[in-house]
Amino acid sequence: MKNIIFIAPPAAGKGTQAVMVSSKYNVPHISTGDILRNAATEDSERGRYIANEISNGRFVSSDIMLELITERLQRSDCNNGYILDGFPRSLEQAEQYEEILKKLNKEIGYVIVMDVDKEVAKNRIVGRISCPKCGSVFNENIEVSKPKIEGVCDRCQTTLVKRSDDNAETFDGRFQTYLEKTKPLIDYYEKQNVLYHVNSDLGKENTFEQIENIIASSL
Repeated sequence: MKNIIFIAPPAAGKGTQAVMVSSKYNVPHISTGDILRNAATEDSERGRYIANEISNGRFVSSDIMLELITERLQRSDCNNGYILDGFPRSLEQAEQYEEILKKLNKEIGYVIVMDVDKEVAKNRIVGRISCPKCGSVFNENIEVSKPKIEGVCDRCQTTLVKRSDDNAETFDGRFQTYLEKTKPLIDYYEKQNVLYHVNSDLGKENTFEQIENIIASSL
């Protein structure tokens, strides 16, 4: 299978789709957040630097990030494809990523944009509640995603909580930032004829079916 990059605004369901694709096609889901957290545990100068930056809420340098991604993509589990989550986020990073691919003799693969109506996404965000113990996520505004008992986790019966930034005002800012920052990236990949769009308004199963059709079209 080809490699996949997902580009998606907040609440489009990118993480859910990455897990579903990874499971069905047996390819690794590579999250830049996971890469950084793993590297931060290394007993090395680099590991200590990363741990310090994360703990202080700062971004790790681009050079280190590119180094970590290159190392991860060289592992054998990436030989038959992978899902890259969280990178690239800008035109500059897209160009840097292409240099990595050339070095590793790999192709871009699919760049899948998950389109979602702003109001649909906002409804998902403001209704989102999660379990602080097991990590399960529910939604007060979506019937099929509501917990069986209001405010209580279905899996472990822990009281559900709402993140302080899951509100309409914060969402509006994040959504606008996404549009502004990703347009050059989307245009860049569109010119290379590797860009695909899926409509993620109608739920995860419908979205996954669209993604499967994209993958099947070139297998």
